[in-house]
Amino acid sequence: MKKRIFSLLVSFAALGLMSCNDWLELTPPDRVSDKAAWESQAATDLYVNNFYEYIAIYGQFGDQQFQGNLTEGLTETFKYGSPILGNRAGDSNHYVFTPETMSSNGSMLDCWTNTYTRIRRVNEFLAAMENYSTYSDEVNTLYEAQARFFRAFLYFQLAKRHGGEVIIFKTLAETVKDTPLTPAKDTWQFIYDELMFAAENLPEEWNAQNSGRVTKGAAYAMLSRAMLYAERWDDAKAAGEKVLELGYQLAPTYEAATAGGNKESILEFNYLVTGPNHYWDRYMCMYHEYTTAGGAAPTQEMVESYEAKDGSKVDWTKWHSAEGTTEYPPYEKLEPRFAATILYNGAMWKGVELECCVDGQYGTYVDYGVEPYPYGKTVTGYYMRKFRQESNTDLTNVASTSAWVEIRLAEVLLNLAEAEYKLGNDAAAMGYIAQVRDRVGLPTDLSLTGDAVFEALVHERKIELAYEGHLWWDMRRWKLSEKAYTGYRVHGMKITKEGSGYRYQYVDADGQDRKFLNRMYRLPIPDAELRNNKAIQQFPEWNF
Repeated sequence: MKKRIFSLLVSFAALGLMSCNDWLELTPPDRVSDKAAWESQAATDLYVNNFYEYIAIYGQFGDQQFQGNLTEGLTETFKYGSPILGNRAGDSNHYVFTPETMSSNGSMLDCWTNTYTRIRRVNEFLAAMENYSTYSDEVNTLYEAQARFFRAFLYFQLAKRHGGEVIIFKTLAETVKDTPLTPAKDTWQFIYDELMFAAENLPEEWNAQNSGRVTKGAAYAMLSRAMLYAERWDDAKAAGEKVLELGYQLAPTYEAATAGGNKESILEFNYLVTGPNHYWDRYMCMYHEYTTAGGAAPTQEMVESYEAKDGSKVDWTKWHSAEGTTEYPPYEKLEPRFAATILYNGAMWKGVELECCVDGQYGTYVDYGVEPYPYGKTVTGYYMRKFRQESNTDLTNVASTSAWVEIRLAEVLLNLAEAEYKLGNDAAAMGYIAQVRDRVGLPTDLSLTGDAVFEALVHERKIELAYEGHLWWDMRRWKLSEKAYTGYRVHGMKITKEGSGYRYQYVDADGQDRKFLNRMYRLPIPDAELRNNKAIQQFPEWNF
């Protein structure tokens, strides 16, 4: 077993791969015995490195949030073009049109079994450290802090789905059958304790060889997020303020904010062409770039959420008629985050001007429901820009390597704004919102109070954190989903060539109303767990 460990180390080193986390060599934990993993720090590093993959798995490029779909597809901001069930096809359409089909026997938002498998791996690591480590207390504490960060990260994924009522296994010895659910307040306290331990024992930054490992800032930032879900406003505020003390800075441009490798990024996962990598560019492609993927797009509702560059509201009335207009939409009047997030008719992309129209060569519009899998086409008249790599001109042979930034300073500032608002400090809340808006040159009304502050916060999280995996979960925890996501449809801009220009028609991109059921505020416990665990019962709202 020991030879296997070091042969893997040598084989990875021979590749000569370098990145912001070039130490990130992975091997499945079941290929390393507990004892062997603690015979050298190189072997222990190899084991703990596996936990870092969780950042990617639960991120937008991974498959554990919604089986590879974006949860934004369950909101007004994003539309999957396929009406057929399938990952990155029609799954989200199925849930918004017929949420009654979600059950404890199969929820595409479920991650229970896989997450508990990963929690067990962390607990095995911690148990092995206690049994076999001969390292100094200082070294052991660094390993423990990393492991406990990821244990909190994993429990957060479960807690946000199940209203905080999950099963907490603090040690490997406690991992026994027929264990009852932990009350929500105790679950959130456990996550708080884990992240506080990590924050108090992780370094502010690692040496160059270990750059990319979780830090004090990552632990406090994750805590600021988790405590919003727990509605522990003082703790969310305290954690966010700790992050601000650590010297992070907003990137100079919005485009750079999610690129990683800068002062704004607090927790990220880096990819390589040779692996690990991902396929975001394929999933968001146009037909002329790649012919067997894509078909998902931002909506007209999202486009109209952007303010003008001077902070005023844009009037889209002219473009809301069924017969359409030949007047070019006010895309170029919109604030900078729009063009950094969404590709539109007339935008430049990879050296060509896009024509997101019917029978377009560089971008193609098709009505929703006409094609079962509208690969590379758009049912809204828009394409995704965010996270895409314009330099990648060969999607057939080259995978995507854009970094996944799990937490960045802008989110922490907005977490602080929310905590301050909930604590009754409107001026402080607006001050944090202003910091985020200042980067893109937008004015902020610092005199807002009460509900207007909350409305400003909701808007800013929607725009600043667009397509970063927050909106659907935010609306749930604010208990706004049932009202906001019931009885509405998303729309697009059907664009057709007319003479030397185009006609723009406002179209229904759904064909039927969407809805959100009250019971979806807390996802069900999977049937498999109920069958194997006699100490728990299904949540009442899922007993039908």
